[in-house]
Amino acid sequence: MPGEIITLQAGQCGNQIGEQFWSQLCSEHGILSDGTTDPNFKDVYRNDYPDAFFQKITDNKYKPRAILIDMEPRVINGITTRCQNLFNPRNIYISSDGGGAGNKWGEGYAHASKHKDEIFDMINREIDNCDSFEGFQLIHSVAGGTGSGFGSLLLESLSDGFGKKLIQTYSVFGASEVVVQPYNTMLTLKRLIQNSDCNVVFDNNALMNIATNSLQVSSPSYTETNKLLSTVMAASTNTIRFPAYSYNSLTSIFTTLIPTPDLHFLIPSYTPFGFRNSVELGKSDAYNVILELLDKKLRMCTTKEEGVNLSVLDILIGELEYSEVQKALVKARTRINYVPWTSSTIHFTPAKKSPFLQTTPSNDRNDVKGLMLANSTSVLNLIHTATSQYDQLMNRNAFLNNYVNKSDYEAEHGDIMEEFKDCREVVRKMVNEYTACQGTNYLYESEDEDEDEDLL
Repeated sequence: MPGEIITLQAGQCGNQIGEQFWSQLCSEHGILSDGTTDPNFKDVYRNDYPDAFFQKITDNKYKPRAILIDMEPRVINGITTRCQNLFNPRNIYISSDGGGAGNKWGEGYAHASKHKDEIFDMINREIDNCDSFEGFQLIHSVAGGTGSGFGSLLLESLSDGFGKKLIQTYSVFGASEVVVQPYNTMLTLKRLIQNSDCNVVFDNNALMNIATNSLQVSSPSYTETNKLLSTVMAASTNTIRFPAYSYNSLTSIFTTLIPTPDLHFLIPSYTPFGFRNSVELGKSDAYNVILELLDKKLRMCTTKEEGVNLSVLDILIGELEYSEVQKALVKARTRINYVPWTSSTIHFTPAKKSPFLQTTPSNDRNDVKGLMLANSTSVLNLIHTATSQYDQLMNRNAFLNNYVNKSDYEAEHGDIMEEFKDCREVVRKMVNEYTACQGTNYLYESEDEDEDEDLL
């Protein structure tokens, strides 16, 4: 059976997305908002495995394997009010002063450093309740103070303490309008690169465009964009929660999509969404879904340039005609550019539709839904935007007073300006790696950091 996965939700963004994610998982497993099983489904044949994400307390009671973290109480208090008795109260951390991180990475990082033992008591307690613990997934934003700073400390500590366990993130870029967002992003990127195994990235601008143009939401809010993210998260874990013959663990998914440890950023695309007008898509079958997933407008990461792909995985949920699947995959391969040293294969796995979801006009039992995860050099568009914004601020020393000599980070960890320089260098090398991988001899060339060209 699949191993258990522990979810960490950090900051306002991470916890709001987490609430939508757990609501989706509860619906797909016939679990009510208080963690009890829905008695209306007592006679339904269960082919699911909720234990990967839920701890079974009694025969009819589940609790998410989740740890909720924030430095101010508003969002988590709202979640626990709406979902009474769902989450384990011992797995909730809110800063005692409730003042938040003030959108400062250093404040979030330093606070996490001081209270790391409390968080790891929660993590170890959850691991003790696992039979075959596989890894972690972190939900956070890279823009604010808690998701970026607290999240960075978590990634470092998890990497140090559980080096043999997988660490995945769902990371939201550009979800804040604060002026120091580029600094927070740069400081967090270093940890995503060095201390995690896989990063599924979301660009807030792309999410807003999908909500506006594809879903016809005139004035999309974070509620709509969070639904998009939670839908992707549920789909990417479907084959773990409804075990199939393949791709039924994080390990099997990662080894398909990540050819080398340095190249581990994934871009998701999804279609159709459950709250989308089905008339827009037309026929929702495997053939049309596979081809529509190639539409750049459905990518949840803004990409000005097409880029080339290192690997692609399609997960299709629903009743499939395999002749149509093969026909679509053959056509799709001709439309995707791959790096020259990998096979031009679209990896594919069928996934099961939950028997607990109610059939509605927008959720027809025969409709097919699809998720595409692509490891593509087009992620560099997102990184270039982040580095450009950072360089513009740093070149003018703008807003550095929020970090220098005013952060608890410096008192504990030293000069933050040196940390900025190190982070910028780590990101530069990551960009060079994704650029170099487009060459024919990438796998055979020895790394020579002294001769790296500065590509930013």
